[in-house]
Amino acid sequence: MENIGAFLGFWERGTKKRSNFEETASRSVKRWASTTVFLSFFIIIFIGSFLYWVNVSVFPGSLLREEIFASKILEESLGECPEYFRWIHKDLEPWKHTGISREMLERAKAHAQFRLVIINGDAYVEKYKNAYQTRDVFTVWGILQLLRLYPGKVPDLELMFSCGDRPVVKKRDYEGANSTSPPPVFHYCGDQESLDIVFPDWSFWGWAETNIRPWNSILEDIKEGNKRTKWINRAPYAYWKGNPYVSIAREDLMKCNVTDKYQWKTRLYVQDWHKEKKQGFKKSKLADQCTHRFKIYVEGQAWSVSEKYILACDSMTLLIEPKYYDFYSRSLVPLQHYWPVRTARKCRDIKFAVEWGNTHTRQARAIGSAGSRYMQEKLKMKYVYDYMFHLLIEYAKLLKFEPRIPNEGKKVCAQKLASSQNGLGKRFMVESMVNSSSEALPCTMPPPFEPLSLEAFFENNEMIKRQVEMWEKDFWESLKFG
Repeated sequence: MENIGAFLGFWERGTKKRSNFEETASRSVKRWASTTVFLSFFIIIFIGSFLYWVNVSVFPGSLLREEIFASKILEESLGECPEYFRWIHKDLEPWKHTGISREMLERAKAHAQFRLVIINGDAYVEKYKNAYQTRDVFTVWGILQLLRLYPGKVPDLELMFSCGDRPVVKKRDYEGANSTSPPPVFHYCGDQESLDIVFPDWSFWGWAETNIRPWNSILEDIKEGNKRTKWINRAPYAYWKGNPYVSIAREDLMKCNVTDKYQWKTRLYVQDWHKEKKQGFKKSKLADQCTHRFKIYVEGQAWSVSEKYILACDSMTLLIEPKYYDFYSRSLVPLQHYWPVRTARKCRDIKFAVEWGNTHTRQARAIGSAGSRYMQEKLKMKYVYDYMFHLLIEYAKLLKFEPRIPNEGKKVCAQKLASSQNGLGKRFMVESMVNSSSEALPCTMPPPFEPLSLEAFFENNEMIKRQVEMWEKDFWESLKFG
């Protein structure tokens, strides 16, 4: 530990230099803020007085009260959506100038499990292929809940949906001067090599096959689980539990487990879902897994729905370099919401992250708390629905044809779909059903990313990751030569 202490002394010196800079910057900001607040106060008073005079002069009694009340509701309803909503513009960019023709949509059929049509607020589904487990059923269920939440507000549209693990529309197939426009396919994830339109996955309404409750419910369960074990009292190791046999990345992670020869500061466990189901899911409750200071996220065959549950746990998330993204994860920031881990050096990276976090408990706890707050505040179910709403609105604007009910299309409604399910499937549908329309309007869609700001965002993330790599390099050298 003396060698570790010597290295961490380097971190402390860097922290002091940074704090001096922050203190100077803070004083400047405070002076500017004080002046701005002072001027803003008098401007607001002046405008407010003027508007009050105009309203009282022009609108008598009850009419004035109605105006004020309506304006208050509008103010409450029109909060701006979280930053990750900007990715909607990016995902639809391939069709920005061409629009989406009927021919493009029909080409998407080859990739889809089902076609969804919405006309006059009613939903119709034409099924093409079987999806894994009940992914398609719960995806349709989620869309039906959106229609109940915002009745009459979702425009007529027609889309194709893929329920597989990996993205299906390859960017390379639609590049070059003579290439055709890509088919629009909705899917749960994307990557830098694909053009899939990213949509919230089925598990937000429950994953019956693994006994994972709808997101609203499980988020509350995890919140209570976080209270049971304070961060400082949690086991000082990196925890992961899951099925390691679905990807090379997960099988490789298991090599980082504790052995007689190596101590990588991990606690890694195999989750056998078949066995767990027979035993009544007694050892797979997510709310009971927030007992370690650090939790590892690693992808499966593609992205994994487990990311949101791991981030919600108040533990510092060690995010093994992902290839895929879902609709919200592109806006996560290293060292703010998670700690970055390289795929090729995962065991060494994890060990360093745990050593660092157990020495810098305040900073490690802050990263864990920020990730958890992001899930609680920015990914609450209202925002999941609002993301779906805005994505479908923007998508519908691109359609250059009139949506129509397909010959094999069947009308679906929430009550009948829930009645067709049994066991946990039915229970989770009832649990996640929207029982009344929203009194508040959806959040306000933010504008697209400016190219320079998006480039700066990516560069900043890479700079942070390089900084972590430098700290780790110094750490291992201090052990070698200390």
